[in-house]
Amino acid sequence: MLLSKSCVYGLRATLYLATKPGGEFTPIKKMSEKLEISFHFLTKILQQLTADGMLESFKGPNGGVRLTKPGSKIKLIDVVLAIDGPKLLTECALGLPGCGLKNPCPLHDKWAETRDSIRDMLQNTSLSDLAEKGEKENLRLTEDGDFEELLRN
Repeated sequence: MLLSKSCVYGLRATLYLATKPGGEFTPIKKMSEKLEISFHFLTKILQQLTADGMLESFKGPNGGVRLTKPGSKIKLIDVVLAIDGPKLLTECALGLPGCGLKNPCPLHDKWAETRDSIRDMLQNTSLSDLAEKGEKENLRLTEDGDFEELLRN
C-alpha cells in the first residue's frame, strides 16, 4: 500500500464529511461506527486534520467535526500531505537516498512516471468529486457497506 493506514482512514473520513450538509458537525463516535474505524485511531487522525486546518471540532452534546471549507475546495492531495507528508511524491520507490536523474535506481524512470500520474490525480480530484461519484454509483466506503447504507442516520 502506498498510503499509510492513517492516510487511507483520513481520506475515508473526509469523504464521509464531504457528504454532509454544510455547517453540520458529525460526532466522531458516529463516524467511527459508520466507517468501521477504531474510535481512538480515528480521533488521532482527525486531530491531525484539525491541526492542519482542514477540519474544525466542537465539543459538547452537539459536537463533532466538520470540514472548514466545501469538499469541492479540498483536494485529495491536501489530505495526503496533512497525514503522510510529501514522501510518496518525493522519495525513491526502493528507498535509496539520493536517487534522482544523476544517480538513479533501476526503478527510477518508471516510478517517476507513476508518481507524476498519482500526483496529478491527487491534485485534480476533490473530496466532492469522489463523494458525488460514490453516492451516484452507490460505491462502498467501508468493507461491506455502500454509500446508501453509510449515509443513512
